[in-house]
Amino acid sequence: MERLLILCVLGILCGASLVSGAQVLYDIRDFGAQPDGQTLGTQAIQAAIDKCAAAGGGTVYLPPGRFLSGTIYLKSDVTLHLDTGCTLLGSQNLKDYPPTVPAFRSYTDNYTDKSLIYGEKLERIAITGRGVIDGQGAAFEGPYKVRPYMIRIIECRDVAVEGVTIKDSPMWVQHYLACDDVRISGITVRSHVNHNNDGIDIDSCHRVTITGCNIDSGDDAIVLKSCSARVCKDVAVSGCVVRSTCNALKMGTESNGGFQNIVLTGCSIHNTRLAGVALEMVDGGTMDRIVVSDITMMGVGAPIFIRLGNRARPFKEGMDKPGMGRMRNITLANIEATGANATGCAIAGLPEGKIENLTLSNVRLSFAGGGTVQQASRAVPEEPERYPEYGMFGRLPAYGLYCRHVNGLRLANVQLQWAADDKRHAVVLEDVTNATIDALNAAPSAGAASLLRLGDVRDVFIRGCTPLAGTDVFLTLQGARSEGVTLCGNDLRHAQKAVAVDADVAPGAVAQIANRTN
Repeated sequence: MERLLILCVLGILCGASLVSGAQVLYDIRDFGAQPDGQTLGTQAIQAAIDKCAAAGGGTVYLPPGRFLSGTIYLKSDVTLHLDTGCTLLGSQNLKDYPPTVPAFRSYTDNYTDKSLIYGEKLERIAITGRGVIDGQGAAFEGPYKVRPYMIRIIECRDVAVEGVTIKDSPMWVQHYLACDDVRISGITVRSHVNHNNDGIDIDSCHRVTITGCNIDSGDDAIVLKSCSARVCKDVAVSGCVVRSTCNALKMGTESNGGFQNIVLTGCSIHNTRLAGVALEMVDGGTMDRIVVSDITMMGVGAPIFIRLGNRARPFKEGMDKPGMGRMRNITLANIEATGANATGCAIAGLPEGKIENLTLSNVRLSFAGGGTVQQASRAVPEEPERYPEYGMFGRLPAYGLYCRHVNGLRLANVQLQWAADDKRHAVVLEDVTNATIDALNAAPSAGAASLLRLGDVRDVFIRGCTPLAGTDVFLTLQGARSEGVTLCGNDLRHAQKAVAVDADVAPGAVAQIANRTN
């Protein structure tokens, strides 16, 4: 006889989103699931889901114990609730993951057709509780499609994932594709056992919140993608603690549909090998209205990496290459980072595709240092089609910020420091127009290249800067196209020389107004 439990007191459900009023629980043990971690329970769990859905919805209950399963298919109006002490184990046999090709086509069709938990074109679904989903991912070897995802949700509405711990995925931990109204809260991810262990992938989705999560992943931790023509928009990530062997908070590389109205705020990033924040548009699309704020970082490769490239990969085979993408209206504010390596931060568009309207304010970054004067003058290749990573250009001419091909740049109250003496520039601007540098504070080195270097820039206003003692040259201006550079209201007393102008710069390209020099 089935144990169908009518619960009026719902505290046991740990805040399940779909629970209100009296609720019927479908205990998977009543359908034959064994908590021994060895007996394959796929059919039993699926039978519980199917019966729950047929009855109009409710909660499928996974009690304490270890339950082994292959692919299970969610249904509308069903909550999968993993109780404390429950572990849902992914089978180590690939035959237990039948290929499932979604109707919604995207570039991720090349990555997978298998997953442990799958939902497509559903409404009001949830995965909740304090249990564990363990993909046993170390058991899988080989290319993409022989390594299943753990959770894959496609074209669904009103999706909640709350409280659970997800660990050891064979590939991406969880993928939400073309979904609306997704809420991911209070989950823990621990996955370093295989390649491509992205923590959370939000792909071509609308109206998504990710709050209070703790992510430690072998690939990008929280990453937004647009692997289809559908824009990824109205996404807020807040209050998360993040670590990654790759990037921590990332948009891209897949960018076909673009990104709009995105907020990443109040997160702590630590021990991340690549970039803390990576914004990457290389496959067409438009990135517009992005705010990254109130972020702390410790031990990252580079705190910030922003790239507009032109890999131009279509999201479906046989399609024409997408046109050049766009990046505009991006704000990074209140960012503290320490322990970055010696590479520096690249903000790089292309000559034919400039980043537009980018602001960095109240930003304090500390780097390893150790750069040389020779590195300060090295030419940086464009690499338009190369896969974007923070280190793609090598050690940059600036130990702090290297900004190239930008129209509308604002640097306000930016502080740059190093742990070891660095002979490179603190900031380099190349082919930058309509820029303001306000209250820059940067560590100098004796015998170093100038604190600032501007090349082929136009309409740059520098104000309120106070170079520290030990600064040899504050600003070097280069390039025959440079014009409209103004220094106003700076305290240059501690710089041995305020401005050095190369011979190819046109007369009158730089003006100084009301600067203090003695």
